[in-house]
Amino acid sequence: MSQSTKMPSPTVAASTPTELVTSSTVKSVLPQRLASLGTLLGLVAMVVLFGVLRPQIFLTGLNFSNILEQVAILAMIATVQTVVMVVGDFDLSVGSLASLVGVMVAQLLVAGFDPIVATAFGLGAGLLAGAVNGYLVAYLGLSAFIATLATMTAFTGLALLFSNGATVFGLPDSFIWLGQGRIGPVPVPIIVAVILVLVVWFVLSKTVIGRKWYAIGGNAEAAKLSGVNTKAVRFSAFLVSGFGAALAGIILTARLASGHPTAGDPMMLTSIAAVFLGITLSRAGSPTIGGTAVGIGILGVLSNGLNILQVNSYVQQVLTGVIIILAVSLSRLSKKTR
Repeated sequence: MSQSTKMPSPTVAASTPTELVTSSTVKSVLPQRLASLGTLLGLVAMVVLFGVLRPQIFLTGLNFSNILEQVAILAMIATVQTVVMVVGDFDLSVGSLASLVGVMVAQLLVAGFDPIVATAFGLGAGLLAGAVNGYLVAYLGLSAFIATLATMTAFTGLALLFSNGATVFGLPDSFIWLGQGRIGPVPVPIIVAVILVLVVWFVLSKTVIGRKWYAIGGNAEAAKLSGVNTKAVRFSAFLVSGFGAALAGIILTARLASGHPTAGDPMMLTSIAAVFLGITLSRAGSPTIGGTAVGIGILGVLSNGLNILQVNSYVQQVLTGVIIILAVSLSRLSKKTR
């Protein structure tokens, strides 16, 4: 009897669980990494673009020093805005508060007060304004958007009232040094900004209050159940915001050698844009000081490059608005892919 020969059946390679998990992980992580890299690559691309278009002006040590000096005040406001956004809130009043404190300090200086006294008064006013915002949001339960929008309007009105709608001149040289002076080769505003950034970075990453801020931003109810006094902690975030906005307003007034009632107003939107740009770099989808610094760099390089190219200021405002939209979109994309 002839025995039939069985032909070997073709084998189909089956995907192992490890391969499936790896494939799924790659697909989920890829959009997140692209969003993160997109932010950094955007900064690099702008530096390359402006460097190619105006190499003799843009790619110089003096110009990069100018960029740092120009973004120093924005860095102060964006840094404290980061703290408020870490707890899941916004502070729309930071720009108008900077303007108000600048006008108040300028008026005190013109009236003959010592610069140290005037500066201390301004910082105290910033803490008081932050306490008002914190009380409205943390203890009265108002939406941060509504509460700080209201105080923003009030601060703007007070700044115009105290200055009679005019710029305050006649500030002493000892005060102006804060905005125009140098310690060695480094401008004072850059030094102040770096100190504030490092202090806030340390508090956020190395202290108990910093961990509590992140806990509330991640899940306020869970943080409360774990024993965190969520009201007090959110209140403290707004205190930091008020202090930082006041400090920025004082340095801005010294840099301009005058107190203007709306000088700091535009920095509210740009500070939020800087934080949102930075969120795309965070795997946890939370604001970080490092990410905010990258966002500040993008906005600073863009503004400097467009000025060198003599682009109309109105066009610059349009581009800033587009960047804010892109920043929020990238932030949401990063969160969805986690």
